[in-house]
Amino acid sequence: MEIINKNIDNGKSFDWGRASSDYAKYRDIYPEEFYNKLAGLSLGIKGQKVLDLGTGTGVLPRNMYKYGAEWTGADISENQVAYARKLSKEAGMDIEYIVSPAEDINYPANSFDVITACQCFMYFNISEVIPRIHLMLKPDGHFCVLYMAWLPEESDIARTSEEMVLKYNPSWTGGHMKRYQPGTPSWCGNLFEPANILAFECPVTFTRESWHGRIKACRGIGASSLSEEEIAAWEKEHMEYMQTLPEIFDILHYVTVLDLKKKELERIITYGNA
Repeated sequence: MEIINKNIDNGKSFDWGRASSDYAKYRDIYPEEFYNKLAGLSLGIKGQKVLDLGTGTGVLPRNMYKYGAEWTGADISENQVAYARKLSKEAGMDIEYIVSPAEDINYPANSFDVITACQCFMYFNISEVIPRIHLMLKPDGHFCVLYMAWLPEESDIARTSEEMVLKYNPSWTGGHMKRYQPGTPSWCGNLFEPANILAFECPVTFTRESWHGRIKACRGIGASSLSEEEIAAWEKEHMEYMQTLPEIFDILHYVTVLDLKKKELERIITYGNA
């Protein structure tokens, strides 16, 4: 599914389905600490029904499956969902997946205890999605926005790889991540209130192959509208750079967790004339 958003990559089209093979192999990189923190916040645990929006290849449902929740994953890309189903089946996991943009998901009211959006919320039409999420959540349900990114100003490897992406795709706006302290977003309005807001750093270990694959599976290369020749040229240059690095290395990442609790709308009662 080709996506064009004027606020992302300067309006240049991208399609995560193009990167699905590398995404499935190289984007499952969140450390155990990441999942333990979610479970520690009682998100995605036994007895809950959870909907993961923008699920991609099902990274979050598959890694949280052991905590006991009943998961459903949704993604706009049919190819991504195909890989999610394949990987879940191979692991013996009973996870439901649907192909749908977040804006069109139409489960009944009070369907889920938790709804998650990991590494994808920036792609959604917030004004359409937030009321829909509020409706689908049960009373006291939680909506959790998750994000993890490398820090190029604190890693020569990450910075150099970013520069190579931008050399071939100068429209890419996915780089230059810096630390920031998340707060309560204005779009919460009268629908959500903060329950937990976390930010923490974590090193992620890569080999030369897995870091190369991780970068190729980003929006700037594998999911982009670059030609096969341009991607091949980037691969050649980036792999040459990989050969100058140790076989195993860490890249510092920064994680933010925005856990929001559903607020119940006040009922307005009007009385007619006596």
